[in-house]
Amino acid sequence: MSYQVLARKWRPRTFHELVGQEHVQRALVNALDQGRLHHAYLFTGTRGVGKTTLARILAKCLNCTAGGPGDEAVTSQPCGQCSNCQAIDQGRFVDLLEVDAASRTKVEDTRELLDNVQYAPTQGRYKVYLIDEVHMLSTSSFNALLKTLEEPPPHVKFLLATTDPQKLPPTVLSRCLQFTLKHMPPERIVGHLSMVLEAESVPFEESALWLLGKAAEGSMRDAMSLTDQAIAFGQGEVRHGDVAAMLGTLDHRHVLALIEALAEADAARLLAEVAALAEQGPDFAAVLDDVTAILHRLAIAQMVPDALDNGHGDRDDLLALAARFTAEDIQLYYQIGVQGRGDMGHAPDLRTALEMTLLRMLAFRPQGVPRPAKTPLPMRGESRSESGGESSGGTGSPSGGSSASPAGEENAPAGTEAAAPEPPPAEESARPPEPTAAPEPTPEAVPEPAVEPPESPEAPREAPPQQASTPPWEDMPANPETSAEPAPAEPEESVEAQALEPDEVASSVVSAPDIDSAPPVEVAPEAAQPAPAEVIEEEPPTPAAEPVAADGTLTHDAWLASFDTLGLSGLTRNLAAHCMVEHDDGEVLQLRLDPSQAAMQAEVHVERIREALAGAGVERRLVISDGELPESVETPKQRADRLAAERHAQAVDALKADPHVKQLQQAFGARLVEASVKPSGEHARG
Repeated sequence: MSYQVLARKWRPRTFHELVGQEHVQRALVNALDQGRLHHAYLFTGTRGVGKTTLARILAKCLNCTAGGPGDEAVTSQPCGQCSNCQAIDQGRFVDLLEVDAASRTKVEDTRELLDNVQYAPTQGRYKVYLIDEVHMLSTSSFNALLKTLEEPPPHVKFLLATTDPQKLPPTVLSRCLQFTLKHMPPERIVGHLSMVLEAESVPFEESALWLLGKAAEGSMRDAMSLTDQAIAFGQGEVRHGDVAAMLGTLDHRHVLALIEALAEADAARLLAEVAALAEQGPDFAAVLDDVTAILHRLAIAQMVPDALDNGHGDRDDLLALAARFTAEDIQLYYQIGVQGRGDMGHAPDLRTALEMTLLRMLAFRPQGVPRPAKTPLPMRGESRSESGGESSGGTGSPSGGSSASPAGEENAPAGTEAAAPEPPPAEESARPPEPTAAPEPTPEAVPEPAVEPPESPEAPREAPPQQASTPPWEDMPANPETSAEPAPAEPEESVEAQALEPDEVASSVVSAPDIDSAPPVEVAPEAAQPAPAEVIEEEPPTPAAEPVAADGTLTHDAWLASFDTLGLSGLTRNLAAHCMVEHDDGEVLQLRLDPSQAAMQAEVHVERIREALAGAGVERRLVISDGELPESVETPKQRADRLAAERHAQAVDALKADPHVKQLQQAFGARLVEASVKPSGEHARG
């Protein structure tokens, strides 16, 4: 007997042998069991998904005689043994008329076909007309078919199949029950091919079947035909290498090597792998497609490891690779790859486009992170507040985004030499005086301390009247903690302050904990003269807060108080702002980092934090390790967010209580947009 191809040999003969298309199978089985049969069915879908197979199975169900000759014997489970079932399987059943509409498009062919509709079936229970590629019929043929299709004789059933239902007239579609068959996913194709090859006793590799399943592009018939070709190509075996060579696809190991080079952030290795690929003359556009496909699978491996398929037999390798990337890098690389694929048509050549796309992935990685930290799998979304504010915490001040820095404050006295003070704004004069560096027009003005006495005879305070005329939201301090009463000062420091040099006075003021977040206080012209010595002795200046506790160790409270004076910025400040003091024994300072920021940890940032602490008098060997933070402990970032939220809430409440705002709301129906409200201290920072 001649060889029968796999696609025909393994064509399903019952609904239960059908692979996929459960939605169509369920509807037809229920209709057959309940006797609710329509006179016309339309099956649509791409090639090789089972349209003709379904029609033949349905014809077999309508004409199976295992249950008897009457209409009540129609079944959803044909026996396959009766003469009608065997005749349909062998293609010789006289009452099943299969028509190829692509070769019989004329209206004369349709009329000839319909001339025999009125006659009863010869052998079976129903006369079944199976019209394949029905969209190829001419308009006249459709018109000739309409009346018969709408009201056929009771012994006639029409089964129509097409790959392009859009070309069918609406009048035909409205007369049929339409079933749309879906593409076959690669997972289902691989499972069916495995069953077929095991039954055929053909050795195979699962990774080779995945290549066939993806090359089939959703068509089971194409997959079976490619399998026949692979068996012949591999001399009775289906191996990965043979299938890859037959299909002309790239060896998957080269793509994995490119991904490993991205994981190592090794540009030299990346270009070397591309050069090795170029020797094989591949399609570089297809290489980039494979890279983006791997990045997609890596994202799945990070989020839902159990959902990762073993498409190329590389599941374990991808799980290991997924732990070497951050989720942000995967998403960034994928977006760059997709955009680079669209730009390939504008590049000088495809290899250049591939290399530039891969190098762009490395160029846009977050700088300062030489190698990504190991990512635990699976990843789970966290509802921490700092994850949503990383961008603002990386460059802004933890106390609310202040743009002032210690370096800028050190230069402030030099820039104010011989400059006449301006009249203070309403919101500035309403605040109580705070420490600031005194201007130095002459050497005699140097001994003036940074603190203006609350009841100075030379400059009487006008705060109460100005508070009454100033809106309440302008009275709030820039930092609530700095507005608390100052720490007690030691008496002997008031005497030493008189002998300080100008640079020493400025540096002592700059070392105050929150001086960068406090707004500068303007001094009235009559109060700019040096204050008498007896006033200095009565109100000594507030000393700068020390970043260490009484026993010389750095506590977490001291870390919060002195954080703004460390002079950190950029990614280093963002990293430090998410740390808490875990332990300090005087030699080693251990900081615990929020796990969500573990990817940002690098030696360059740790060294900068250590140098900043040493400059503040805390010389330690610094160790930063990531771990879950106690909910009762605030990091500088969390503290800054909380204070900013409190200031914003106070400003909103003050606006809501303001009589002018209420009058606007009542007179014009005004609405307060709370998101646009900024406390007065944040305008200068912005």
